[in-house]
Amino acid sequence: QVQLVESGGGVVQAGGSLRLSCAASGSIVSINFMGWYRQAPGKQRDLVATVTRGGSTNYADSVKGRFTISRDNAKNTVYLQMNSLKPEDTAVYYCNAQVVRWGYGAMDYWGKGTLVTVSS
Repeated sequence: QVQLVESGGGVVQAGGSLRLSCAASGSIVSINFMGWYRQAPGKQRDLVATVTRGGSTNYADSVKGRFTISRDNAKNTVYLQMNSLKPEDTAVYYCNAQVVRWGYGAMDYWGKGTLVTVSS
């Protein structure tokens, strides 16, 4: 099996910063895409940012210039540096990874989420 464990959420004032981490563990051959999604109360889960194994990144327009996604392939870990946070960034942030396992091919896995609250 594969587990994704997020950390780094919390409460921060508007304009502040937080860094999220997500570590993947288990029977992993390799990880293709890794990314972050978020879900605000009463809303759907939306893409925040993704990064390929080679380091190519993609961001939602709402976070461009403020958030930076990165990954450490040796540690199977993805990070999200969030700067200039706004109240509208308040949400549960979920880690996602496309993991290749022996005998199973590539499958999508999700973490349980970490809450980010930005106060005005």
